[in-house]
Amino acid sequence: MNENAKTILIVDNDLDFLALERTHLEHAGYNVVSAENSTAAQEALAANKVDLVVLEVMLEHMDSGFALCYHIKKSFPNMPIIIVTAVAAKTGIEFDAATAEEKSWIKADVLLAKPARFEELKREIERLLAAAAASA
Repeated sequence: MNENAKTILIVDNDLDFLALERTHLEHAGYNVVSAENSTAAQEALAANKVDLVVLEVMLEHMDSGFALCYHIKKSFPNMPIIIVTAVAAKTGIEFDAATAEEKSWIKADVLLAKPARFEELKREIERLLAAAAASA
């Protein structure tokens, strides 16, 4: 691990997505920690200095990612969180984090639909990390 690089936690039960995004993020210069479920994600947060979290909504249950996002923000209020999810494609239920009401229960800073292009994810990561550094 590069001691000077930012660390990103990716939480997803899709092992192909984890491997692909890990490769992209490491190639972009980030340290990456991954978890396949909410419990492993909470353990990773306790064991590592994480700078940003990327997570899926559908983990153990259809809405586990929402609960995980809530718990992360409760423990780490300034932790940037990006939800990258296929929930709309799999369930037909569409939602966003654009309005104050949606943000009150979603808790994520950014919401991207799968399949998200890596360039879009990377741009959001860079934007959120820059904003976090500016407010620190």
